[in-house]
Amino acid sequence: MKRTGILNAELAAALARLGHTDLVVIGDCGLPRPAGVPVVDLALTFGVPSFAQVVDAVAAELVVEQATVASEIKVANPDALALVTARFGEPAALSHEDFKAASAGAKLFVRTGEATPYANVLLRCGVPF
Repeated sequence: MKRTGILNAELAAALARLGHTDLVVIGDCGLPRPAGVPVVDLALTFGVPSFAQVVDAVAAELVVEQATVASEIKVANPDALALVTARFGEPAALSHEDFKAASAGAKLFVRTGEATPYANVLLRCGVPF
């Protein structure tokens, strides 16, 4: 049994398969899941697990070279924006429609139980060297 880190076997395996420049979406429970992108659905109830909990767990496991959010997050969910900025630096921003279109290129979609608007981030994997 693992001592630390992500215990969800499906999520741990999916993260381990990612490579440089691969995209990962961490989305709230309402973000449409793109067709053809593998989904690890962690949602249990509204708010569980939270966006912050999943972002923190994934941030501890992945090297991220760029984060992207929907531009609407700035007004609609400044707390989620502050979290993304604190973990990954200043994120790029796209309209929500463009964010959803970009998520179709992801290698992995992680669904949280978050039920606040625009609590979504697209992460581009980096390398540790």
